[in-house]
Formats: sequence, structure tokens, C-alpha cells
Amino acid sequence: MANDATPDPFAPATLGPVRLRNRIIKAATSEGRSPKGLVTEELIDFHRRYVDGGVGMTTLAYCCVAPEGASAPGQILMSRDAIPGLRRFTDSMHEGGAAVSAQLGHAGVVASKKVTGATPMAPSRYFNPSSMQYCRGISTAEIARVVDQFGAAADVAVQSGFDAVELHFGHLYLPSSFLSPKLNRRKDSYGGSIDDRSRFVREIARRVRETVGDKIAVIAKISMDDGVRGSIWLTESLRTAQLLDQDANLDAIELTQGSSVLRQMYLFRGDVPVDEFAAVMPQPLKAGVRMFGKQMMGQYPYRDLYMLESARQFVPLMRSTKLILLGGITNHDHLVTGLREGFEFVAMARALLREPDLIRRMMDDPSVRSRCNHCNKCMVTVFGRTHCVLDPQQRYRKPAAADFAAGHPVDMESR
Repeated sequence: MANDATPDPFAPATLGPVRLRNRIIKAATSEGRSPKGLVTEELIDFHRRYVDGGVGMTTLAYCCVAPEGASAPGQILMSRDAIPGLRRFTDSMHEGGAAVSAQLGHAGVVASKKVTGATPMAPSRYFNPSSMQYCRGISTAEIARVVDQFGAAADVAVQSGFDAVELHFGHLYLPSSFLSPKLNRRKDSYGGSIDDRSRFVREIARRVRETVGDKIAVIAKISMDDGVRGSIWLTESLRTAQLLDQDANLDAIELTQGSSVLRQMYLFRGDVPVDEFAAVMPQPLKAGVRMFGKQMMGQYPYRDLYMLESARQFVPLMRSTKLILLGGITNHDHLVTGLREGFEFVAMARALLREPDLIRRMMDDPSVRSRCNHCNKCMVTVFGRTHCVLDPQQRYRKPAAADFAAGHPVDMESR
């Protein structure tokens, strides 16, 4: 990307074998619109708002590679049964002129036995303080099975007409937890040094590339750091990204921060919606959240482009893999700044939840500013249907304590 001219974020761009109409990606956000784990018209309509609003590609959030990999009820399982609905979904996005990606994930530590019926898996035995449950250590044979599951899920994505898959290697979900020295205390070839702890994500990326070939783009989402003491930080995530780049199995890496296990506000920044979270939780969690919610989730002030300082460290390391910037991108100046810094694409979520047509409006008037005020009350709507609470068109039922009890996670994936 030339630095001596103003880059155009609205110009077409190439991502692997895919041509996007512009460089803006709608980042994955939990949707809550597939109650039976299958595509619904409401889910299609939800994403069409962003497509009609001008994004180059939209991302279908958190599609499970295995039943035990679900992090919440109603998530889509990438199986043959899902293909007809997924095909309707991709056809609709393509009719709107945009590309579409499927986020593939295995929750691991973030999974709940209430949802899956199985004890969650981690690199090593671990107690998750958010779910108040123990996670068992995954065996070597199970690691190989998960690698196969990612490959099979990617094949479903190809058959369903997706233009890309996004491998969820962030937020301490199962692949990400292997990268954390806090969670990964293994003594075999998947533990120890960061090169060995990166083995699992590299194997997944290789299997997915072998499966899809050059039919679709392959993206990986990785946490640069997660805000948890003794866990993932830049010194090691830079090495993981370098190894993935050397393998050349990815077309792009989307850089994120934060964890779905601890200090969740490190991902979001801004206001901590303690009262709203407490309102949907059963006792005794309700009282605990009111008293200790801010301490548990962390308090981090919002600032524009808040991931850029860390993300720019990755730019000089990449030889063949493009980078996607997200975090606090709300206006045209932010888009241009990201491209000038060496990122090929930018991803947005909260600003688009507030205004799905924001990109079209920016195209018409570069001075347009997002109306998102970073209140983060959208985080609580994941217990029902994810939406901006300030949008009068989004009139969904108020989440109830039963929704939380059913095992919904705090992580909304939005930025």
C-alpha cells in the first residue's frame, strides 16, 4: 500500500482467490438468530442489512466444527444438514453484491456442559472462573480429531458457497488456549515453547488449506494479547503469526485482543454494562455481578483505533499474509489510517450494529461519524438477539435470567 497517496478503502481488493468490492469487512458478532442451529430468514435479513449498507464482506459468526465445540445454544453446526440453509444465506449475500465468510470455531474452555452435555476441553486441566466449571485436558488423539473437524467444516463452507472461512484462533477458545502459557501446561510436542504451543493452530490451518485449495480464502483470527496476566502477549503472538505466515496456508490474519474467559472488557473497551448484565443473571450471580462486575470484567477506557498500537507490530513480519485491522474503527479517517499503516483490510462491528448503512453513508460523505457511543449494552443482547439497544428498529424481547442459565457466553465478538 503506497504511503504517498491517500488509499481508497472503497476500492476493490483481492483476498486470496476472492475479489471484494471494497476493503471493509463486517466482523463476526454473535447473532442469536439460529435457535435450532440452522439458518433462518431472520439471520439472512440481519446480514443483508450490512451487505445493503455497503460492506465488502460479511462474516457469519461462530459456526461450530463439532457439537462439543459450541459456546452457546443455537449455534450453527457445520454439517451436511446445514448446507441447504447456508446456501440460501450465501446466495442472498452474493445477490447483494458482497462476499461472505464463515467463522469456524471450537469453544474448548469457553464451552459449557449445559449446552453441549460434555465436559469442556482445554490443553491442560483448567478451572474456568467465568463458567465455574472444570475443563479436562485434551488427548493427542482428540487434537488430531479436532484438526479433522476443522477440515470437514471448511469443506461444508465450500459446498455452501462461502467465499472465505475465518479460523477462530483467538479469545482463549480451544486453538487460542494452546497459545497461552497460563492454560497450556502440556509436556508433549503441543506444550512448552511458543513454537510448540503454535503447533495446533498451524496444523488446523494446513488441514483447512489442503481441504479448500484455492477455492476460497482462508483467514485466521488471533489474539495479539488477552489482558490476562501470564497468558498471551505480543512477544509470543508475533512469533505465532510469523510461523503461520511462513507456512503460507493463510490469505490473511485478523488481529484481535482479549479473552472470553477473564477480563472480557479488554476486548471491548469503554463502559462496563454492569447493571444490564446483573439484570439477566440468576441469583447469586446477580448480586455478585453488581458488587464485583467491574473488577471481574476489567475497566479499560475506549479510544479510537485502540488495537492499532499493538497491531502495527505485525506489519513488518508478514511476507505473504495480509493483515486485517479492527478495534475502534468508526469513520473514514480511521479506514485510511489503517490502510496507510500497511493493513490490507479493516473490520468493523459495533459501529455497524448501530448503523448498518454506515459504509454507504461514508461513501457519500467522508465526514460522517458513527453514532456508536461505546455504551457496550449490545453485549448483553447476546442473551437474546444481538442488536444495538439504541436502534428503534430492533425491538426484541428483553433477555431473561433463563437465557444466561442456558449457557450463553459473554463474548459477543464485536469491536
